[in-house]
Amino acid sequence: MHTTLRHSLASAMLAASTFALPATALLLAPVAAHAQASDKLHVRGSIVSATAGNLKIKTREGKTVDVGLPEGARIAGIGPAAITDIKPGDFVGIASLPKAEGGDGALEVLIFPPTMKGTGEGSYGWDLKPNSSMTNATVANAVKGVDGHTVTVAYHGKEKKIAVADGTPVVTFAAADKTNLVAGAKVFIVASKDAKGALVAQQVVVGTQGIVPPM
Repeated sequence: MHTTLRHSLASAMLAASTFALPATALLLAPVAAHAQASDKLHVRGSIVSATAGNLKIKTREGKTVDVGLPEGARIAGIGPAAITDIKPGDFVGIASLPKAEGGDGALEVLIFPPTMKGTGEGSYGWDLKPNSSMTNATVANAVKGVDGHTVTVAYHGKEKKIAVADGTPVVTFAAADKTNLVAGAKVFIVASKDAKGALVAQQVVVGTQGIVPPM
């Protein structure tokens, strides 16, 4: 996995808590930056049970795993947004896949708050699906097409057009803390393994209002 991308998501999550909870503005800042480091693992699924120091997760692959939840684990929420919320100048994170007819099609869109503009800027490989990528960039143009939206984003002097079909998940950060980590909640976790090989959460993104973190 790409080290820069893991750093990007980590920083994004840190900034997420900044956006939702100003007092913790710097708490999640380094997280996205390390999101793709080789020693980091992504756990996607739903909480089976939660205790003060542990989350039992049923993963999207159908396995049940234990993830340690240390006191310093960073927690951010994800809430609903709409494609119409995106406007030129906004900073977004878009996971996408190459389309058979050319170009990229979005798998999900994350709208960053203004305070997080520039977080993990760039386009990198991602593990949401095979061959997927993550692009964190500023919206240069957003237009409605016959088959949905096409968003043009700019990063590091480059431009990329990404088609966003109707029904594509569009989310933004929302306030969250450990009280949101309850049975049934959907989560995306950036974890590492301790000396004994056990999973330990470094960052947890939890869906709010019934949202499944799409990243």
